[in-house]
Amino acid sequence: MTISSIEGMLQQLRGLAQAAGGSTAPQTPSPATESFAGELQRSLQRLNVSQERAYGQAEAFEMGKPGVSLNDVMIDMQKANISFQTAVQVRNRLAAAYQEMMNMPV
Repeated sequence: MTISSIEGMLQQLRGLAQAAGGSTAPQTPSPATESFAGELQRSLQRLNVSQERAYGQAEAFEMGKPGVSLNDVMIDMQKANISFQTAVQVRNRLAAAYQEMMNMPV
């Protein structure tokens, strides 16, 4: 796994987070101050916000609150699920890359 493929996965995570409504204004920190760990942390925070919003809407629908439709609840739940599955795949690829690096001959 190369740095360019990891950066590609980060771009996909950013796109999914923005599509899920994770942030309304794109964050553009300078490359010198942005770190991989920081970007990973922000992606996980956006994932958490997306899941909390989806579960909050589902709970509101279950309680019968007006203005919450089943269509919106199902769409938000699917967006949160897709974001979570993407995060799991990124984790799996990072773990595989780590294992590959650890098995490299010295």
